[in-house]
Amino acid sequence: MAWVFLKASGWRIVGAAPDPSDTCIFVCAPHTSGFDSALMLAVAWQNDLRLKFLIKSEIVEGPFGFFWRAVGAIPVERDNPGPLVDQLIELAEGDRGFQLALTPEGTRKPVEYWKSGFYRLARASGVQVQLCAPDGPTKVVTMGPMFHLSGDVSADMDRLRAFFEDKAGVDPSKATRAQMRAESDPVAAEELANIEPRSA
Repeated sequence: MAWVFLKASGWRIVGAAPDPSDTCIFVCAPHTSGFDSALMLAVAWQNDLRLKFLIKSEIVEGPFGFFWRAVGAIPVERDNPGPLVDQLIELAEGDRGFQLALTPEGTRKPVEYWKSGFYRLARASGVQVQLCAPDGPTKVVTMGPMFHLSGDVSADMDRLRAFFEDKAGVDPSKATRAQMRAESDPVAAEELANIEPRSA
């Protein structure tokens, strides 16, 4: 089904996907379109991956909730997101091959800064990030490198920018440059740097 979807839509995958047994956090950007979800699932299934992803709890509680849970959705209560990081860390520690897809913009609309949740989770869990980017003009999804974040926010973001800089997303008009507020906020940068991994 994934192969048919990719073939019919004209998209292709370049780069090596992680092994299904690898535990990692997919950093997927730019997130610019509702089509991203279908494309993400097709790319995952084509590579025998069973990605988890975050979704508003209202959607999972709706009439099609069974479908979203079946394809890997983890419900998030936006009014009370506090316990989420601990929940995800526990899942990553207890499930070999746990692979979570996160969109660091947090929305399909253009934003000035990426949210820091992906960085906090990767640092706190000791799990590697796997970079992945769609590019609408070429209809290519690129699988990038997989590596541990160092805690040096500026250096890590330079590495992410080097990969994402020429990737436009499905809708290039909504693409956001890879940058976090912590890069210009020493207090926030120190907080992220001081996160101690709970496991490697």
